[in-house]
Amino acid sequence: MTVPRLTTPRLLLEPLQSDDAIQIQQVFPRWEIVRHLTNAVPWPYPSDGARFFVDQVALPAMVAGQAWHWSLRHRSDADRLIGLISLRAGEEDNRGFWLVPEWQGQGLMSEACTLITDFWFQTLQQPRLRVPKAMDNQASRRISERSGMRLIETFSKAFVGGEMLAGNWEITREEWLARGGDASK
Repeated sequence: MTVPRLTTPRLLLEPLQSDDAIQIQQVFPRWEIVRHLTNAVPWPYPSDGARFFVDQVALPAMVAGQAWHWSLRHRSDADRLIGLISLRAGEEDNRGFWLVPEWQGQGLMSEACTLITDFWFQTLQQPRLRVPKAMDNQASRRISERSGMRLIETFSKAFVGGEMLAGNWEITREEWLARGGDASK
């Protein structure tokens, strides 16, 4: 399955492509973005970090049908990448995202997550969505809570910002569909 272009009222979600590495490299290596990401993200971020991620990790996983990655762009400036959102096949760690700080606090990531979660359950027909995150990442936790996810376990995990308490959040397909695919219910 090819990764489709998706839209929300304010966002364009474009399938990730190799050329996106240039903009990712410019906006991603910021402490506000990376500190709550898994320590698999190298820090300090190398000058070829985005190119490696896009060309060696993300695009091959997309071709293999194991991941779906989108660049986030605001409709008011469709040429500028402001974040990424991803889905990954498997039992754990199915969704991840980041948004540049200048665009945070406007509900954009909630908008993107609602669309992507619906894609996960409706299009990909997955039985459940699990998302681990740092417990002190309050904004990300609120997105999970508002979308009906529940905390199923806590554990210690290594993040770019160090060892932190993490939580695994989950929602099943049945729970999502009962909500009507609406994160605000």
